[in-house]
Amino acid sequence: MPIIQVEMLKGRTVEQKRALAEKVTQAVVETANCPREAVKIIIREMEFENYAQGGVLKCDDK
Repeated sequence: MPIIQVEMLKGRTVEQKRALAEKVTQAVVETANCPREAVKIIIREMEFENYAQGGVLKCDDK
């Protein structure tokens, strides 16, 4: 049972998340040779103040 965790900044629509889940599932099915029902996906969304790159919080990025 593959479990895929996706962490991303908030802001995607439900439609975008559905498309992501479908495409990731299909890629795992094709490469891991498992049934699609076995693929589990966890999407975690982060607030902009909880992500930093290069020492700068995303909420401060201009």
